[in-house]
Amino acid sequence: MKLKILAALSAMMFGYAGLASADETVAVKVGYMVLSPSGQFAATVGNVGTRVDMNTDLGLKNSSQPTGEIIVNLGDSAISLGFVPMTFSGTSVLARPITYNNQTYTAGSTIASEFKADMIDIGYTYYIVNMDDLPSRFQLGIETAVKTVTAKTSITSAGVTTSKNVTVPIPTVGVRARVALADFVGLTGRVGYLGYSGNSILDADAQVEFSPLPMLGIYAGYRQLKLKVDTNNVYVNTTFSGPYAGAFFRF
Repeated sequence: MKLKILAALSAMMFGYAGLASADETVAVKVGYMVLSPSGQFAATVGNVGTRVDMNTDLGLKNSSQPTGEIIVNLGDSAISLGFVPMTFSGTSVLARPITYNNQTYTAGSTIASEFKADMIDIGYTYYIVNMDDLPSRFQLGIETAVKTVTAKTSITSAGVTTSKNVTVPIPTVGVRARVALADFVGLTGRVGYLGYSGNSILDADAQVEFSPLPMLGIYAGYRQLKLKVDTNNVYVNTTFSGPYAGAFFRF
């Protein structure tokens, strides 16, 4: 009887160990990101408009927004879906006259401004090096992605608001890499870039993951987005950068 009990317990322990060491298929991450803005944007009519500076002209503050990402691992491939909302707002007194979307604001005007940009990030990675079944893991892959950015800019003064928005899908090509000690602690990095027809985006991201439990963990990182849009009478040439942190589960 004791032998049967010991055999059953041993089988359960080996089964649990195999489950705990198996590679996850899906990872879900939910976090919070703080981004600082810099750069210029403009909304023109008939090629007439002022490129306003986010900091010196408008005094835009940092964006503090929740973010989310889902990654599905399929052997040597991975599919990712991420959402990064950004909202920068501020109030200032203009030191110079500006023209925005056919509306002129004189020097000395008090204005409230907002720049919103929501980015949906869909990516596919093929790992050319995929050593993910060893205690020390290393993955290196080529990543292609489409980052669809919906940008809206607005300026309000004396109760009058003028706004302009545009949606632009921008493809990128880059690399994604991961170095880890099993699933316990790991470092992930990715960078992608592409430009066409006056539009471009550079997306660089570095992240540390800590997973005290096989299926649960926390992460923290730093991201930089350089966005340039020149279409439909909207001009954007900006950089957003800052830290983020959150939690994840995988199964």
